[in-house]
Amino acid sequence: MRRPIIVVFLSLFLSSFLMAFQALAAERGALFKVTDKEHTLYLYGTIHAGKPDYYPLEPRISGALAAAPTLALEVDAMRDPQAVAAVFQQYGMFAPGSPGYAGLAPERRARIEAALKGQGVDPAAVAPLKPWMLITLLAVADLAKLGFDPALGVDAHLAGQVRGRIPIAELETVQYQAALFDRLPLEMQWKLLEETLEHMASGQQLRESRELFDAYERADQAALDRIAQRIETDTDLIAKFTREVLLDERNGPMADKVAAMVKRENNAVAAVGLLHLLGKRGVPELLRERGLKVERVY
Repeated sequence: MRRPIIVVFLSLFLSSFLMAFQALAAERGALFKVTDKEHTLYLYGTIHAGKPDYYPLEPRISGALAAAPTLALEVDAMRDPQAVAAVFQQYGMFAPGSPGYAGLAPERRARIEAALKGQGVDPAAVAPLKPWMLITLLAVADLAKLGFDPALGVDAHLAGQVRGRIPIAELETVQYQAALFDRLPLEMQWKLLEETLEHMASGQQLRESRELFDAYERADQAALDRIAQRIETDTDLIAKFTREVLLDERNGPMADKVAAMVKRENNAVAAVGLLHLLGKRGVPELLRERGLKVERVY
């Protein structure tokens, strides 16, 4: 009898150890537990592209999602793909009759077109796109070089896990996000495009993207803090726009909506881009300022 008992004990021990190891290894991004006097909400930092081996998600976030009455995302892009396409056509393309690239000084236009060709992009094919929209597509193309697919983004995965079972709330709208970019004066958009192409040519954009995905994949708090610090201190146009518009301007309204969710219902899950959760002006700190208790799970 003694041998079977030992075998069973060892099997259970090894199984428990393996499950714990897998759970630890699968921690990605950042997970926070937000509470008021009555309710709890789980706030998860996502990445907008991914790989097949990102899934399934680790047990704590997948368990929270299974028990959630609502999932909140920045936007639910797959709710109405045609509406999303219409928004990007409205805000991301030059109006008929606009000079577009032809309005640039010849030397500047030639320099931009040469840089695009250097990245394997046909300038004629992207001529209808406003600079901010082209910057977005170039970023997606860079992610593809690193093996990441927007169709496998964590937000899309979370939505797919719950669609039809619980409501998916949107903290923003696609129209709001597109309008943020489009409100930039056109000259600033051209400068951002030029800086983006310089960063691509030097390899800086790929390095920084890889750094962010590495930090996400390991739930590496120290690396994420370094990224937040760089965004806070960099003086280039892209970092300034990211800091002031894409993060600081949006984090306050996001925090307000998440705080309202905590007060309204129990065990909801809110998932937003990882960068929104970092630094002194990130959503977790703003929630603390609003009187909520915020604990970092990982």
